[in-house]
Amino acid sequence: MENDDEGDAGTVRLKGDPTPCEPPAHREGRDTARDPSGVYREVQRSAAFREVRGRYRGFAFPVTVAFLGWYLGYLVLATTAPALMARPVAGALNVAMLLGLGQFATTFLLTWAYARHARLRRDPAALELRWAVALETRQGPARTGGPVPPTRREAR
Repeated sequence: MENDDEGDAGTVRLKGDPTPCEPPAHREGRDTARDPSGVYREVQRSAAFREVRGRYRGFAFPVTVAFLGWYLGYLVLATTAPALMARPVAGALNVAMLLGLGQFATTFLLTWAYARHARLRRDPAALELRWAVALETRQGPARTGGPVPPTRREAR
């Protein structure tokens, strides 16, 4: 699997596949699909797959560590500093309640950030990889020789 250096920078090509977006019926002398396990191993070793995986890890791991640190900090404060947590802020609202509500707000914020990151930074590359694999193994729309689905950016 290689990135196409001559054309679109996002085009993924599997070894021996001169036209990744061409329907399988139009390929010269290639009526049978390749062994899926070999294709998947090739994809796993590809630079495009490592890039998608790296983008996921680059976001998910630091955010998970930060959120767990924030949650454990809340628990430590709740057990070691009960006087601080019981300090009133406004009326019946105290520090513990504000920090607890902050946990909910952080969860929703991180969910939104993850979905946005996936949509903008990983989904287009992952869809390109998925289409290349589908063409090689004749799964999904590639089996019928359907057109390559546009990415979100191309559709706009």
